[in-house]
Amino acid sequence: MNSLENKILTNKTLGKRVAEHWVAYLMILPTVIWYIVWNYFPMYGIVIAFKKYSVFKGVWGSEWVGLKNFTDFFSSPYAWRVIRNTLTINLYSLITIFPLTIILALLLNEIRSKKFKSGVQTMLYLPHFISTVVVAGIVVTFLSPSSGIVNIIIDALGGQKTYFLTKKEYFKPIYLIMGGWQGIGFETILYTAALSNIDDTLYEAAQLDGANKLRQVWHITLPGIAPTISLKLIMSIGGLLSVGSEAILLLYQPITYETADVISTYVYRMSIEGGNYSIGTAVGLFNGVVGALLIIISNKISKKVTNAGLW
Repeated sequence: MNSLENKILTNKTLGKRVAEHWVAYLMILPTVIWYIVWNYFPMYGIVIAFKKYSVFKGVWGSEWVGLKNFTDFFSSPYAWRVIRNTLTINLYSLITIFPLTIILALLLNEIRSKKFKSGVQTMLYLPHFISTVVVAGIVVTFLSPSSGIVNIIIDALGGQKTYFLTKKEYFKPIYLIMGGWQGIGFETILYTAALSNIDDTLYEAAQLDGANKLRQVWHITLPGIAPTISLKLIMSIGGLLSVGSEAILLLYQPITYETADVISTYVYRMSIEGGNYSIGTAVGLFNGVVGALLIIISNKISKKVTNAGLW
């Protein structure tokens, strides 16, 4: 009887909260509907990974094949290549772009002129809002072997012009530089917000104790934004097997598949271009499961080391 009464009281409390804050609930309703329609409802399609899917038979009418699609993928010569490329691209990004974002946020925090700081932030944030298609077009134009500015400079210095986008050894550096230029400025927003919450009196006390800027950063600034760094690191580790396909599809060519082909582009080619939706779904499911496990593991490690985590 007590549990029933508690449930009734909880329902009344919930109804009361909704009635009192209906405007706020109405504002988040489109987001909730979007997630249900585009993220949760399509989950029934996961079953395709365990079937020999036929468009004409439908999801439930297609033949059940169990783990065959997974074994076919892992026994193919492309499995290790796409996993290796995906991991290396993300690891290189984690090693270079991740710390550079923190350093850039720290440098921005040291700018005292509000007008100059706003101007610098605007220039840094702007590339994020440029379409990836446009950014990829700029990269292709800059690296053109005939009229690209990079090759013009190389030729002027006595070097030999090179079509960089056809050289497999250059693809990853090109992709990382492009991604860094487009996203590194915008990524500083979280750190800038975290830096603004650090009490200024801590810096004043450190100055009175004779601490220089480097010591202030090491003992006050970095500990102050450690939870934010930890959360971003967890998300980055969770995405080690996830690389956006759009930019790579716009830049790579069959000749550079060896270093450019990643899991997302492999899924695209198998599903959209090849019509093998079963293999594509199986690879996507594998990617999602591994990503979830990485987030769980990195979250536990982060909570033990820094006492900060996603949950």
